[in-house]
Amino acid sequence: MSPTPRPTKRDRYHHGDLRAALIDTAMELIAEQGVQGFSLAEASRRLGVAVSAPYRHFADRDELLVAVKARAGELLVAAVTAERAGDSPEDRLTAVARGYVRFAAQHRALFDVLFGSMPPTGEPEIEQATKPVKDVFGSAAMALSGGDREAAERLGLAVAATAHGHAWLLHTGMFGTGEESVDTAVRRAAAATLAVVSGRAALSL
Repeated sequence: MSPTPRPTKRDRYHHGDLRAALIDTAMELIAEQGVQGFSLAEASRRLGVAVSAPYRHFADRDELLVAVKARAGELLVAAVTAERAGDSPEDRLTAVARGYVRFAAQHRALFDVLFGSMPPTGEPEIEQATKPVKDVFGSAAMALSGGDREAAERLGLAVAATAHGHAWLLHTGMFGTGEESVDTAVRRAAAATLAVVSGRAALSL
């Protein structure tokens, strides 16, 4: 007996899952062409549905990109969660830095979508998707800052800038190419994070 074929995206659409299929297809197209080359019309063609079909779920291209951003946020959370190695505040912050860089390496196009300029940040579904990472930042930074909220915000921003900087440098080829370059960027991001934590008193200057 021959195996049952896996459903295509169009099959999922006919079973009422067009919204999820559009998000998946948008992610594929963005990975192939970049966010600037993405369009609802191209997503419709790839799914084999009418160009008007996406508008049942998304008002426009930017609204679909918000949904893609939210999915990217979930992948970022998964990457950070996979890096957890300890419960100390320092461990939690270095885990975020490592996971952030690995996410950037594995999902470059989605990294650009999540942290790029379009669509604008602040949408509730993106905030909800990335909340676990922000909670790690907030709780760890607060613990290391003795409950001083302003100091915690400065520390959290410094660590975020450190992780983002290493992810960006990885994309420029600063650490070389291949999997070894990713490991190098991850190690250096973690080490730089610890350096920021150790020198956090200077952040108040």
